[in-house]
Amino acid sequence: MTGTRIDPRLRETITFMRRSLGIDKSFDIICREITFAGKKAALFFVDGLNKDQVVSLVLRTLAALRREDLGVNVVDRLFYQYVTYMEVDRVATYEEAIDRILAGPLVMFVDGEEEAIVMDVRQYPVRQPEEPDLEKVVRGSRDGFTETLVYNTALIRRRIRDTNLRLERLTAGLRSKTDVVLAYIEGVASPNLVDTLKEKIKGINIDGLPMAEKSVEELLVPGTVWNPYPRVRYTERPDVAAVHLLEGHVLILVDTSPSVMILPVTFFHHLQHAEEFRQNPAVGVYLRWVRFFGVFLSLVLLPVWLLLALEPGYLPETLKFIGPAEPPKIPLFWQFILAELAVDMIRMATIHTPTPLATSTGIIAAVLLGEMAIRMGLFSAEVVLYTALAAIGTFLTPSYELANANRIVRLFLLVAVAVARLPGLIAGLLIALLVLGFTKSFGVPYLWPLVPFNWAALKNVLLRPPVPLSRVRPSIVHPRDRYRQPGPVAR
Repeated sequence: MTGTRIDPRLRETITFMRRSLGIDKSFDIICREITFAGKKAALFFVDGLNKDQVVSLVLRTLAALRREDLGVNVVDRLFYQYVTYMEVDRVATYEEAIDRILAGPLVMFVDGEEEAIVMDVRQYPVRQPEEPDLEKVVRGSRDGFTETLVYNTALIRRRIRDTNLRLERLTAGLRSKTDVVLAYIEGVASPNLVDTLKEKIKGINIDGLPMAEKSVEELLVPGTVWNPYPRVRYTERPDVAAVHLLEGHVLILVDTSPSVMILPVTFFHHLQHAEEFRQNPAVGVYLRWVRFFGVFLSLVLLPVWLLLALEPGYLPETLKFIGPAEPPKIPLFWQFILAELAVDMIRMATIHTPTPLATSTGIIAAVLLGEMAIRMGLFSAEVVLYTALAAIGTFLTPSYELANANRIVRLFLLVAVAVARLPGLIAGLLIALLVLGFTKSFGVPYLWPLVPFNWAALKNVLLRPPVPLSRVRPSIVHPRDRYRQPGPVAR
């Protein structure tokens, strides 16, 4: 790495580092000057990010050294013999040293030496791995990713003990210098995709990544931010991340975020849930079809009912009961729009409400808003019922990003029906299908295996396959190794 070589004069080094790190202005960056074996040294570290006990043990070892113990090559003796810690490295430039210090490790400069010793004694403030709220299962592991990158990579390593598993650390953000890890299995994942992602991450030209993984996603997929359908899948479950690695996908982990990006993905990846693979295959198929049906209802139920209520001539005699019995005080279209806004307001209020009060928020929404609105004639009872069913279908969607996209499409279809009735509904559905058809996730068609059609892969989408039969990796990710190794794969 090119940069300014470390000055062997310790006093000059201390002056340079104090000025570069702003030690006189920042209270949390510490410079600790010590003397051991007749040598002066200086330790630079960030307060609160180091294991005090480990540093104390290392300093105790150094304090016991004598002058003759160090010899001529002081850094070599320290590195190979006396710094009794596992994660130790050497740097030769100020730029490398500064980057390491700001990332958390401790850097020690020794008078008369042109290299510095780096001790990775980081200990970030963390929460315990716990089950993600959005991906709960009845059976299965209860651990989930946290905001600490090294914990997340360890959770993956625990599940995939393959020598070909690669976890490459990159840096993004000119000022934040955020750690980004690219995870893939070499020999399985497409090398072209891996190289492309590396170049894109290295080419990120922005001060920082305040929204972590979401900022990275928008920078990796430029020019498509107004398409509501997600190009990547997020997960907070290590088992879900591991199974996608085995299939040939690539993961992107961003420090400070518990969400891991999976790519490339299709529309149907967003409809899968770990619970389907934690149950018997027959039960898994049932759960999957219930989910498909619920998601489909969340999209078309409201616009179709609105069309039939506005155009009762389309109804056969047996279905004439559909629609309001009395002329509504507020047009049905605006009832649906207000009901959708009310559901979203309740949802956001629940997110921002403390947990002990969240139940009260639901009671207020159901009793005061729903029931009273019907009694006053503001809403038709059927509007409230079908809006509630659509909301259930939305919450049934495993992917939170896909659920939000479907909500936008549902509102679009309602507007299309209100404007042009049946032609509007048909045109709206065609436009939505065209958007899905032209959407790609890093070169992968979004509707695969439906478009382009692949019956073998479509069977695995419609039916949850038993583990012994799911040994062929999906061809759409262009895996180098098409077939899994014999033996069961945990899902």
